[in-house]
Amino acid sequence: MIIDGKAFAADLRAEVAKGVAMLSRVPGLAVVLVGSDPASAVYVRAKGKATREAGMASFQHDLPADTSQADLVALVHQLNADDAVDGILVQLPLPDHIDANAIIATIDPDKDVDGFTPENAGRLATGLQGFVPCTPLGALMMLKATRGDLTGLEAVVIGRSNIVGKPMAALLLGESCTVTIAHSRTKDLPAVVRRADIVVAAVGRPEMVRGDWIKPGATVIDVGINRVDATEGKTKLVGDVAFAEAEAVAGAITPVPGGVGPMTIACLLKNTLTSAQRRER
Repeated sequence: MIIDGKAFAADLRAEVAKGVAMLSRVPGLAVVLVGSDPASAVYVRAKGKATREAGMASFQHDLPADTSQADLVALVHQLNADDAVDGILVQLPLPDHIDANAIIATIDPDKDVDGFTPENAGRLATGLQGFVPCTPLGALMMLKATRGDLTGLEAVVIGRSNIVGKPMAALLLGESCTVTIAHSRTKDLPAVVRRADIVVAAVGRPEMVRGDWIKPGATVIDVGINRVDATEGKTKLVGDVAFAEAEAVAGAITPVPGGVGPMTIACLLKNTLTSAQRRER
């Protein structure tokens, strides 16, 4: 079974649009882009388009690459205080001279729709209500829709980033899975992955996870998005999993592109709607 992230995302975005229409005011999402990284620029434009299509206001702040940390902090404080803004997203990566952790910590946790602030990370780790990072949230929604009750299943998360790996593990623990976080220094990684009923690959290495690593019938969520050389001087997008090999073994698998990616933006809209609903109460 190919898990169609585009279809899941379309359904979620339609739900969000219905929720937006029921509010007494228009929710707003502010996105801050520092510099001109091409991939980030494309992603920010996609977020803005999706935000407007859901009936929300999109506030985009494009700043030059030499913006100082102090000026970026000042902008975040301004957005924290702006009643028209329900969600704040500072696009990563930031230029080297800016401390990303310091910027993230400046965001009001109640507007942190990316779920990256220390407060929201702590809430997730301790099982309290807060904003969950969008990529693992989307992955979990697809997992539950595909497999139903996840209780007791063995899950292996490959990757230990604060953006995907750690929050994904926390979410799976919350679903009563038995969770292993694997990474570049894990001994005999293929053997660890072969135990898994659920594999979440978020390591950033093209097609690292091979088909013979996958337990027959396992569900594979491929978070990786890697651009590699293709024929005739062109490039293509591939995941962290060797798709053709894994598809022959897995019970269900997400493609790249068209898997987790669309759900990331849809969950960003979901979190922004949640923020607006809480602020309206």
